[in-house]
Amino acid sequence: MEENLRFVYEKEYWYISAFINTNEFIGESKAEEIEALLLDRLKNLTESDLKKAYKFLEKYPNSEGKKRSLVNMAKSINIECDWEPFFQNFPYTDENNPFTEDNKDLNYNTLGYFKLEVEYYRNDPFQKEKITPDILQQIPFISKDILKEFSKIKENQYLLLDLESPIYVFVMSKKVKPMEVRWTEENIKRNKKSIGLWTQVYSGQWEDYSDELYERRIKKNLTNRLSELMYIKRNSGFIYMVPKNFETEFEYINQIILDPTPKIRAVLFALMSIENSLDILFMKRYSDVFMSLEQIEEKTKNLRFLRGMIHTKMSLIYSELDWNPRELYGRVLTHLLKIFRIEVIIERVNGKFKTLYDTLQELYTKRHEENQKNTKKAVNFLSVLFGAGFIIEFINALRIAAGLGDLHEFSKVLHLVVTTFLGAAFVLLFGYFIYGKVKSKRLTYGHTVDAVIQDDDGNIILIKRRYAPFKDKYALPGGFIKYNEDPEQAVIREVREETNLAVKIISKIGTYDQKGRDPRGKIVSTAFRCRPAKSISMIQEGDDASRVIIIPIDQLYTLEFAFDHNRILKDAGVLK
Repeated sequence: MEENLRFVYEKEYWYISAFINTNEFIGESKAEEIEALLLDRLKNLTESDLKKAYKFLEKYPNSEGKKRSLVNMAKSINIECDWEPFFQNFPYTDENNPFTEDNKDLNYNTLGYFKLEVEYYRNDPFQKEKITPDILQQIPFISKDILKEFSKIKENQYLLLDLESPIYVFVMSKKVKPMEVRWTEENIKRNKKSIGLWTQVYSGQWEDYSDELYERRIKKNLTNRLSELMYIKRNSGFIYMVPKNFETEFEYINQIILDPTPKIRAVLFALMSIENSLDILFMKRYSDVFMSLEQIEEKTKNLRFLRGMIHTKMSLIYSELDWNPRELYGRVLTHLLKIFRIEVIIERVNGKFKTLYDTLQELYTKRHEENQKNTKKAVNFLSVLFGAGFIIEFINALRIAAGLGDLHEFSKVLHLVVTTFLGAAFVLLFGYFIYGKVKSKRLTYGHTVDAVIQDDDGNIILIKRRYAPFKDKYALPGGFIKYNEDPEQAVIREVREETNLAVKIISKIGTYDQKGRDPRGKIVSTAFRCRPAKSISMIQEGDDASRVIIIPIDQLYTLEFAFDHNRILKDAGVLK
């Protein structure tokens, strides 16, 4: 029976969490743009659009047939996109935004999600019967890449889509072949492979998966009815209902399953965004302070306010669990909180708030001690001046200069010496004061180094960034200059920390301080041309690098670089 049972695809729902700024545009209008964009691009896919999907499908038998099916499915697609605001007046500032020309923060005021009702072969039931999960998962991946391009457009800077996560897909079915099945526990286990292929459409569809995997996939069937199957997983869900139930009770299912899932997922997106912002603020404090303590503290307070708003929203959800009499709804909410690990992430975010505040307190204490030390130096200096009677002599000198008294020549010379000394002392004191102000101002900027490392074969060594900003983008090895460290010392240290390589500096390429080059603030970078001092066989990633690669120059043109590192490579003569 298991070999022959097949679910027939009906339609699906996609959910994409997002922040928007409603002062800049209306969410519904952006939903219309997304709908039109996806319809146009998916119906007219290019080889570039299909490259990754084709590579994946080549692992399957009959890959050429699956590729044709994918293209035909995309051409048949119907999409209706709506914007669903979930949390209005939610003032979030993205600390990892793509920089703008004026380097201002990008602010958002609404948290919500885009809901896309998707259907292939709407008027062709025969073709629907041929749809399989391995092909079904490809189009959301392609759509995600399309939306990534869309989000980079200047006009969309006040739209922040959750494109780190897969698009959440809920697949619906109301028919099985060759016959309807009563979903007892025995029949679920008997057909676990067929069910398991649909419950997690992103998790692969290999024929040789173990029985244990399918056992895990068919756990947590949320419904109590023998005519239905309801699964909610972390990145996709699956609902089967017999035709009669589908027609009469779909609205009920929409309220208790399809509606709460994207809302809890939006909470997850907000929490992860807050956590990401805290990480960036923390790095700013330990990257030789290129943002003032006051700015960091203000931003942290804003994030703390957002955390409080999320706690308030979660309290309403917990109240639903306590008071709502619908058993299935309670099971769904409990399950959603568990699979999205909401309570775990809240605890983690709380711990990061505490760590950041402890760090700020340490830095404030250090600044206070330094200020006291500098003030004490100034007071001691003035005490010496007063104790020596210099101030009185200075007044007498002024009196003589004004013609208010006569002194012999020796006194005049003495007063002249004293006056000169006092003037020089006050100039030095004033200069020390100005230096302190300039130094304090300088600390609001970050100073980094970058290394263009070329081996004996002309290849370039790059890293793939582990953290924001520009997470997963390629970059030159480098990092922040430490206190009392020369740029040359810093670049050698940073390269070793990120690549495990010892390098020698060949020459300085230049200094880069153009506005907006780094989304974290005013960052000035000094770039050096370097060569490996020893064998590169020991190369390995470390610190901020998730990966280290040695890449030929002709392949650099295909990469997407972080910051302005493509410009540095051009100035180094590597790129044209």
